[in-house]
Amino acid sequence: MQHNVQLIAAAETAAAMLHPVRGRLLEQFREPRSAAEAARNLDLPRQRIGHHVRLLRRRGLLEKAGERRTGNFVEKLLQTTARVYVIVPQALGGLGTDTGALQDRFSSEYLAASAARTLRDLATLRQKSAASGKKLATLTLETEVRFADPLQQAEFAQELAEALAAITAKYHDAETPTGRRFRFTVGGYPAFSEATEPPSQDERQDD
Repeated sequence: MQHNVQLIAAAETAAAMLHPVRGRLLEQFREPRSAAEAARNLDLPRQRIGHHVRLLRRRGLLEKAGERRTGNFVEKLLQTTARVYVIVPQALGGLGTDTGALQDRFSSEYLAASAARTLRDLATLRQKSAASGKKLATLTLETEVRFADPLQQAEFAQELAEALAAITAKYHDAETPTGRRFRFTVGGYPAFSEATEPPSQDERQDD
């Protein structure tokens, strides 16, 4: 069954999907199709992509999605195991997991490191959840705020920090043995449309 999102933690799997031809193949196989059809769409010889298809299947990125009769032939259909793949920090080994050295919480580096830690933790938790057959409890809150000026932005950040501190103090229980710890991360960055360029350096407020 095709998932919406698959987290890639193995370096070998990440390397396999980052190959230019294999990356294009994965885009082709988002929908069920045969290897011959994918070869035609990419204008590549069927023999050339055969090796890449086999490797993607071994790495768990492609799976069988049924069969289709074409004339006197029956074609095997393949499909990606997910609509979207996200490579998580574990794929980089020690280079992708150390977030302890950063201190400036107003820097884009700290936000990026925090996001990387979240992906790292999610990859581990999803593996444990799948192994135990239990659903992973998560919560995602997302919104956009348009500030009139930098002063409002600073005031919002201050009120948000105070509100988070208050609600944390209200619900945090350090004594109950059966309690469950959760990590919450709140971050913000300038919003931009995917149809436009990201904000320029002068427009960024974090550095």
